[in-house]
Amino acid sequence: MSPTPVEDVLTAIATARGVEPTELELTLENYVACDAITTLTKHSEGAWRLSFEVPDHEVTLTSDGDIVVDGTVERRWTDDSARF
Repeated sequence: MSPTPVEDVLTAIATARGVEPTELELTLENYVACDAITTLTKHSEGAWRLSFEVPDHEVTLTSDGDIVVDGTVERRWTDDSARF
């Protein structure tokens, strides 16, 4: 089963920190509405960008499928794209 976009965001943050996702001591819902991530990633039309901050990192998701952490594309949230 493919990871969800929210799981992909957590993995991208973990990659930026150099840890495994299970090692993150981070509750994403404290920083962004996870429902918003899920809803936005289901839209295939129109350009959008969602940015938010978690401790020590700025995270941006784009309609192109990128998950950018501190200016570096760490992962893609789209199921049909090549994963990093």
